[in-house]
Amino acid sequence: MSAAAPAPEAASAAVASAGQRRRRGIGAALAAFARRSPLSAFWGVVAAAIVLVALAAPLIAPSDPLAANFRQMGRPPSEAAWFGTDQVGRDVLSRVIHGSRVSLTVAFGAVLLGTTLGALWGLASGFFGGRFDLVSQRVIEFMQSFPDLILAMAIAMALGAGTGTVIVAIAITRIPFGGRVIRSVVLSVKEMPFVEAARGLGASKWRLMFRHILPQCVAPYLILATAHLGVAIVIEASLGFLGVGIPPPTPTWGNMLADSLNAGLVPPWWLVLFPGLAITLTVLAFNLLGDGIRDMLDPKLRGSV
Repeated sequence: MSAAAPAPEAASAAVASAGQRRRRGIGAALAAFARRSPLSAFWGVVAAAIVLVALAAPLIAPSDPLAANFRQMGRPPSEAAWFGTDQVGRDVLSRVIHGSRVSLTVAFGAVLLGTTLGALWGLASGFFGGRFDLVSQRVIEFMQSFPDLILAMAIAMALGAGTGTVIVAIAITRIPFGGRVIRSVVLSVKEMPFVEAARGLGASKWRLMFRHILPQCVAPYLILATAHLGVAIVIEASLGFLGVGIPPPTPTWGNMLADSLNAGLVPPWWLVLFPGLAITLTVLAFNLLGDGIRDMLDPKLRGSV
């Protein structure tokens, strides 16, 4: 009994050491990424800061983004309102902060949904081939024949206004890209020796797809998802500006730009500058972060300047 007593302590120590090694591995990977691509690492920090602001929006916003103050209508930036107020006295800084939560939620949801569906479609299309692959590629080409914004606008108008509708509309525009990229990866991976060996040992088609081929598609999937976040943010803002996105008074960056048109013949500069600057910084951060992740994970670019 006494010899077996230390077993739980040894197990907990092994778990703790494994966790420490995992954390050191993550830290080493992040350090290597920063050394290889310092510009992308900087914009990755900016993207992480924007996400943290969106998560903590109720805590850091100075006021209620929907509260109107008719005594402070159309005031320029000042100590009381750093980003000024809009035409009904709402604090622009609070609306920009809360708008980041809505815009990023829509972007992340749409990219995850669309890229995942496209990746699964491309996996099946590339693996099975034949008539299924032929029909799938024709459908994808038909979807890609429409500009992203036009297709998303048509779907949003058909389904009606709402957050879920906008997510679905943007996600559908992301499906063809995920399908084509993952299909090309599958076509090359399924002919590799380790897949042929698993097939020779009697592995089923589903095991070959999800156990041997799908893990090789993770890196392209991450690159696609990161690179398309900026596109999704721009589409969401465009839909809001055109009036077919998330309906007011929900604060989104696109809705704020649309509301600025109601402030007069020439909109006040602060109603255009700050939402536009938020869109620009967010899109730039995620795009450059995606470029760095691509350079890090793509074997063809690894080691190049």
